[in-house]
Amino acid sequence: MKILIVEDNRQIMETLCDILELKGHIVDCAWNGEAAVTLIQQGIFFDVIIMDIMMPKLDGIQTVQQMRQEHHLNTPILFLTARDSLLDKTAAFEAGGDDYLVKPFAMEELILRLDALSKRGPRHQDNILSVGDLQLNIENRHVKRSNEAVKLSSIQFQILTLLMKRYPAIVSRQQLFDSIWQGDEPDSDALRSHIYALRNSIDKGFEKKMLETVHGQGYRLVTS
Repeated sequence: MKILIVEDNRQIMETLCDILELKGHIVDCAWNGEAAVTLIQQGIFFDVIIMDIMMPKLDGIQTVQQMRQEHHLNTPILFLTARDSLLDKTAAFEAGGDDYLVKPFAMEELILRLDALSKRGPRHQDNILSVGDLQLNIENRHVKRSNEAVKLSSIQFQILTLLMKRYPAIVSRQQLFDSIWQGDEPDSDALRSHIYALRNSIDKGFEKKMLETVHGQGYRLVTS
């Protein structure tokens, strides 16, 4: 599991990092909300985010609101904070939080909650994923851009689903192989053909191109 910790208390940050890394997780850190948003803007993917509320520059509530509303982030977020009032909890969940744990806390409980959020995966509503003006319905497999229907093959639909779930992160070629072909990798020309067809399907006729190739790294969706 790849975890981002957003926390301005150095002692708490270091303790969390040490324990989570000992558990085998990959941990990245941000000392305030602005730094966390910068990591998201860079397209770095996380399975779960741990978010403090009381921080300088940009507090946790404002940070999560910005991540959800401006950057369309669907990563599960757990608020870890000393604030324990119902008003604080309400604000956290309304901002886009998925769980809430009050300090002081038992490390074992935090790990259980992180595992549960990771297994739940990216948040979505009624099986609909949205990135910019692009919408994908997981249940009926309908795709629309600016309310115009987009026809995709089964492989193209699976590629787009992964790109939307991971947005705004880059999805590597290996991640596509592992998720869609499950180890039975096609040749490079086949993958390029699928990407070319997907790009034509979602971008043709639109001024803004959403499917971007990041040379040497993979592919991602962009909205600006």
